[in-house]
Amino acid sequence: MYRDPTIRSSDITPESVYLNRRTFLRGLGALGAAALLSACGVNASDTRSNQSAPTNTLRDELGDPANTFEQITTYNNFYEFTTNKEDVARRAANFVTKPWTVEVTGMVHQPRIFAIEDILQMFDQEERIYRLRCVEGWSMVIPWQGFPLHKLLAIVEPTAHAQYVRFETLYDPDQMPGQRDRYFPWPYVEGLRLDEAMHDLTILSTGLYGRTLLPQNGAPLRLVVPWKYGFKSIKSIVKIELTDTMPVSLWMAVAPHEYGFYANVNPDVPHPRWSQATERRIGELGRRKTLPFNGYAEQVAALYAGMDLRQNY
Repeated sequence: MYRDPTIRSSDITPESVYLNRRTFLRGLGALGAAALLSACGVNASDTRSNQSAPTNTLRDELGDPANTFEQITTYNNFYEFTTNKEDVARRAANFVTKPWTVEVTGMVHQPRIFAIEDILQMFDQEERIYRLRCVEGWSMVIPWQGFPLHKLLAIVEPTAHAQYVRFETLYDPDQMPGQRDRYFPWPYVEGLRLDEAMHDLTILSTGLYGRTLLPQNGAPLRLVVPWKYGFKSIKSIVKIELTDTMPVSLWMAVAPHEYGFYANVNPDVPHPRWSQATERRIGELGRRKTLPFNGYAEQVAALYAGMDLRQNY
């Protein structure tokens, strides 16, 4: 579902109209069976919603309403721009996302470089309402547009020796001023086990709320792994590598005593500096109980059978 990034904000369907239209279509049965509904170069004028928060009709499979477009696009973790969550959108407003390519390489039979336009044309964009849980203790429910990562990996054909998938973000300090901070070993790197990457819940996202993904949310292509903490969902991806070696992610390199490879949401394992037992949903005043695997245990717990999830944090 490709949308021209030169579209004016006035041409974009208002969020309230989008929500009402979705309700109408759902009533007609036009959407069919929703796939696993559940939830961390565009014009600057597209970075905010012109609508006040409407009564939300989009809900995840637990019945929680989706956060508004404005909330999702104005409170962001994206250290490549700034550590100030409320200033990412402003600093990222002029980020150029065309042209853009994604190299898929490593232990694959058919290594390839994909243009983002080709990716958008090759795969049908599904809507998936996923909860995003951040390690800092806040969460959102986000209606993503995207496609399962396994569909892209199937094209390059992983070899029998591939065990992990390594992801890499664009490195461009001129566009991403946060990358001038020498404390972090840029570019941002993340990784998954191959079976985690092949799980149907794992998607590559190209948009949200029916709109092209904005820079502050990881344009033009980001990973979404809903049962893990948000820092695993790497943004603005330029490289995907299949390997037989566990990748060392940026946060593992910076603070290995705080951030492990798996990063599965586990309320019973506190972060060294705060508890993970509760979370604050953006837009709500109180706190709510954190769910194991962010509420996706039924779908993914079998991936970790026999593992000590206190050791493999």
